[in-house]
Amino acid sequence: MSDKTAELKRILERARRIVFFGGAGVSTASGIPDFRSEDGLYSADCGGVPPETILSATYFALHTAEFFDFYRKHMVHPGAKPNVVHRYLYGLEKEDRLRGIVTQNIDGLHKMAGNKRVYELHGSVHENYCVDCEASYPLEKIMESEGVPRCDSCGGIIKPWVVLYGEMPDKYTGIGACREISGADCLIVAGTSLQVEPAASYIDCFSGRDLVVINKEPTPADERATLVIRGDVAEVFGELG
Repeated sequence: MSDKTAELKRILERARRIVFFGGAGVSTASGIPDFRSEDGLYSADCGGVPPETILSATYFALHTAEFFDFYRKHMVHPGAKPNVVHRYLYGLEKEDRLRGIVTQNIDGLHKMAGNKRVYELHGSVHENYCVDCEASYPLEKIMESEGVPRCDSCGGIIKPWVVLYGEMPDKYTGIGACREISGADCLIVAGTSLQVEPAASYIDCFSGRDLVVINKEPTPADERATLVIRGDVAEVFGELG
């Protein structure tokens, strides 16, 4: 175990109200690409249209079929399973020391691992609804349909419950996330570059003892962190055991 991982272990052992704030780097060990790396989502060939444009509310409204073509190919990974990070966090929650997981990911892997205290800031691919009658549908409805998925009841478009560019995150999810962060004695920020707002600003609510940052690249939170580990999140949690 490296010196920094050993220090992280000591921090976790003394903490009683841990909150985990995670991004795309948490799920790469589950086979889900991140956004900004060399092989990340933003490097995908989209016929000349930037992925950020395709994943916008405007593009969804004007080019719905093209949106779903991209969404099924690049955003949904139904075969993905929780990795060592998800499993370790589930263990902390069972000990009643993990007070919440605040995630920017939409893959649903934290809940799949068994965690209950999960704040999905950008929604989840596993929750979908009709934009007209608000009927709910599972992910299978999206994946088994062709073109634009339609509601069985009214024929309306089924939209994934994910926050697109140009949309605001759910207010109450954000309030809950900030409440947990503000009450934590240890905040772990992992697998995120903290570039997406308003999610990145939520960590400003933290005033506890230990702020830990685990990421391959520098983040805006590094300067005020108790501990910075520059590396892969799954490798660090694998060392923790």
